[in-house]
Amino acid sequence: MAKVLTPQNDDFPRWYQELVAKAELADNGPVKGQQVIRPTGFALWERMVSEMDDRIKETGAENASFPLLIPQSYLSREAEHVEGFAPECWTVTHAGGKELEEPVVVRPTSETVIGEYMAKWVQSYRDLPLLLNQWCNVMRYEMRTRLFLRSSEFLWQEGHTAHATRDDAAGYNRRILHEVYQDFMENVVALPVLTGLKTAAERFAGAINTFACEAMMRDGKALQMGTCHELGQNFAKAFDIQYLGNDGQQHHAWTTSWGTSTRMIGGLIMGHGDDNGLRVPPRLAPVQAYVMTVKDGEGVGETAAKTHAALRAAGVRSKLDTRGDVPFGRRAVDAELKGYPVRVEIGPRDVAAGKVTLVRRVAGTKTPVPIDGVTEAIAEALETDQKALYDESLAFRASHTTDVSTLDEAIEAAGAGFARLAWDACGVDGETKAAERGVTVRCLQRADGSVPDDLDEPDLVATLSRSY
Repeated sequence: MAKVLTPQNDDFPRWYQELVAKAELADNGPVKGQQVIRPTGFALWERMVSEMDDRIKETGAENASFPLLIPQSYLSREAEHVEGFAPECWTVTHAGGKELEEPVVVRPTSETVIGEYMAKWVQSYRDLPLLLNQWCNVMRYEMRTRLFLRSSEFLWQEGHTAHATRDDAAGYNRRILHEVYQDFMENVVALPVLTGLKTAAERFAGAINTFACEAMMRDGKALQMGTCHELGQNFAKAFDIQYLGNDGQQHHAWTTSWGTSTRMIGGLIMGHGDDNGLRVPPRLAPVQAYVMTVKDGEGVGETAAKTHAALRAAGVRSKLDTRGDVPFGRRAVDAELKGYPVRVEIGPRDVAAGKVTLVRRVAGTKTPVPIDGVTEAIAEALETDQKALYDESLAFRASHTTDVSTLDEAIEAAGAGFARLAWDACGVDGETKAAERGVTVRCLQRADGSVPDDLDEPDLVATLSRSY
């Protein structure tokens, strides 16, 4: 197979940029920081949306749609929130050829506008919990941009909920963290994630607690894949989200927000990609089996069509490629770049022998398979390779994670992966010192790897790393 990418070990950022371009995933937009997601990349996002949306709805949340433009006065109601997001806001001051009476902000996130409507819709404890989610685009100004990882406009889902008690809000937030985000990232995207509590310095603006999913990329850096925020009563008080309790008294609600974005595509690329291109986990892949004719004639086209139909009938997401005007080698390289889990290559000699050639992207194998057994062979390969990708990522993370006892050791170890250090040995001062060296505390966990409820718990363990 011809090498068309810079090797990861030579120049990881360049490898990433080349892969995004050559696999036809995305392109830069006309305004700095914008991105155009091409069909191959958008198909990955559609699969992510489908899998995530099912899980979100299983928790009881419902989809809605809120405005893109938010009055600037809304943001100013929650002091920490406006301070945190003000530098990232895109502001509209003119419309219809006239200056607006009040500037409006292109949503960077929707806590404020959704809070305004929660206050209208919540009157009684019977209206709670109110569980909302929306799929939309947001805009945040970025100085240094990189496709999928850090762009001024991106696609995401943002969930927003209101609850009668803090315990109910915290419990639901944990369901999203584990049952939606962690489950999807590990069982579909095949990337193991650390779930933990963010430090006060890394906490979402206006939240009382932020929890995150952190994955290790193949260069040893961390990527934050998703976050869940306990907002306490801060936004409820700012937007007057009150309800009449069954005790006959008025109470402020407790709210949460949580989100994941097209950044997960960047995580997929950097977490599983190799020097030949993408490796898409079979459960996520928009195309699980790519049926290709090597050369037409002698029953090749008919066999390919029948194989494609049989795979689709068996529930495999199959794509048929019978193009005779594009060289086979070029099509094979393209399939490798785009990470199709399985290729089914069919030529005249295969048909004559009653077989097809099965090429597995993850295992890297090429195997002749009887035509009448190809569906079963592919089903087995897809399941095996899904597990193989997860196991490989888990082993990579384990081999690039070091337990240390001092901050200096943690900063040094973070150059090659994750460093685990007692939070008491780091603390806020150590976190500041590490940040000066380009190392951040990704999350805090209990010693057994479980997620703490707050920063006041004793014996917490910090994971430090360089990050995207």
